[in-house]
Amino acid sequence: MKGGMPIWKYFFNRCLTLAENYILGAKLSEYHTGYRAYSRQLLERLQFDPCSDDFVFDNQLIAQILWLGEIVAEVSCPTRYEKESSSINFRRSCVYGLGCLKTALTYRLARWGLCKSPLFPKG
Repeated sequence: MKGGMPIWKYFFNRCLTLAENYILGAKLSEYHTGYRAYSRQLLERLQFDPCSDDFVFDNQLIAQILWLGEIVAEVSCPTRYEKESSSINFRRSCVYGLGCLKTALTYRLARWGLCKSPLFPKG
């Protein structure tokens, strides 16, 4: 919040991260900065076509990485909310949050063998 994150975004970010960690069985500090680094070898194993063209794309990649049994290493970065920075409004944040939960639930159901998803192919 020191970087200007609105309190409502902070609250829902923490709640969504807690839910995703529980459903995905991970222990990430957060899923939502959009600041990521990937190796070429890993990118070549991910499924891009079934991914969203919107903000939830990053979340789908993280879930796929976990699906593959790979480690997600975290590097902290400062959060800054400025007028010049890209940000989404409350409505789009809700759509994003629901998309993240849908991704996590699809992951869990696919793990249990209860659904098939092109994001999480059996292999």
